Amino acid sequence: MAHCMESALLLLLLLGSASFTDGNRCVDAAEACTADERCQQLRSEYVARCLGRAAPGGRPGPGGCVRSRCRRALRRFFARGPPALTHALLFCGCEGSACAERRRQTFAPACAFSGPGLVPPSCLEPLERCERSRLCRPRLLAFQASCAPAPGSRDRCPEEGGPRCLRVYAGLIGTVVTPNYLDNVSARVAPWCGCAASGNRREECEAFRKLFTRNPCLDGAIQAFDSLQPSVLQDQTAGCCFPRVSWLYALTALALQALL
Repeated sequence: MAHCMESALLLLLLLGSASFTDGNRCVDAAEACTADERCQQLRSEYVARCLGRAAPGGRPGPGGCVRSRCRRALRRFFARGPPALTHALLFCGCEGSACAERRRQTFAPACAFSGPGLVPPSCLEPLERCERSRLCRPRLLAFQASCAPAPGSRDRCPEEGGPRCLRVYAGLIGTVVTPNYLDNVSARVAPWCGCAASGNRREECEAFRKLFTRNPCLDGAIQAFDSLQPSVLQDQTAGCCFPRVSWLYALTALALQALL
């Protein structure tokens, strides 16, 4: 019963309508996705597979999820969903902690991002796993090429690279270096890792983590998208022929699917 209640609360947070929350851009993005049949279908898939918390070894425990299945569903969401809508969910701008917490929870961090332990591992661990992965390695290289400042410069970014930077950043979600928002008081992002236990490789560890936490190109691309988000959503949903899905129906269907 406790797991059922936890799942229902997570569904409300992930898929709740404006009637449950203060109006904000993350709610606008969620409702625009709901109004689009393809976006809503893919989002329903990842929500159903990402309910619960990741268990050690990737095996499902009581109330747990299978992280590999969750991350696969997230990759499908970004690969097959309308980019204007998937990016609006990922990069929606927030001015308050309630909105920022909703944004932080949008892509099920308890399963896809953090844990299973309470202390994050050294960033060298997911980095090395990524470099050995045929799925992750090219995505990380694309992120470094498209989002990193030019050598010798802290703020010179690839020309007109903002949209591509956001696209390759989104491509990292669902990999072993899945990034997410770190808290609900800022827009800082990073993978679930730190550098306190990196020994004599701390500099290498910090260089990797700063690709996310201190990256003016990524920050600038997110800010630029945020300034355009209202018009992007308006263009995407103009003339949309799909009826708005009942939130109660969506919640009920997803809860039943998750419990089967």
